[in-house]
Amino acid sequence: MAKKDDDPEKTRKSGADFDYSLDYKNLDLRKNPELYRVGKGEQGVLMVEPYKSEILPNWRFKTEEIARESSQKILAQFYAYRDADDFVGMDMARKFLQMGYTRARRYANHASGKKYEAGEVRAQEPDALDNEKARAARVFYEKYVEAREDPYYKKRRKAWVEWSKEQG
Repeated sequence: MAKKDDDPEKTRKSGADFDYSLDYKNLDLRKNPELYRVGKGEQGVLMVEPYKSEILPNWRFKTEEIARESSQKILAQFYAYRDADDFVGMDMARKFLQMGYTRARRYANHASGKKYEAGEVRAQEPDALDNEKARAARVFYEKYVEAREDPYYKKRRKAWVEWSKEQG
């Protein structure tokens, strides 16, 4: 009996899946946006140039105040990409906002940033819901939701994913 993973229908990549096989070190996705695939969540956030180099310097979450300044700068980049009708830039800014939230939450939950120790899940910090990193995470989450729910972004994302699926 074949395993689920052996079923070609289950393992075939959708055209919308992030393509890790591309040479991102030498690829400019502003010049070649047709190669960009949205993927899931934060996939590719630290690979896609020139957006990574444009957004990463603004990405910080050490404190709530630093997260507020950082997330505002990244959200401003999101809107600048939107105004330029640059979907890849919008999506990358959205991914950095999402990553600000998830990374700050990781450190809120586990001060070391490590969820596992010796194969076991480490205990969550006693103040994981209201410590400095938790507050930083909330700041990023608000901006992430603003970007994710932007009507123009949602329309462009839907069209991009459909187009990507058609491309195979």
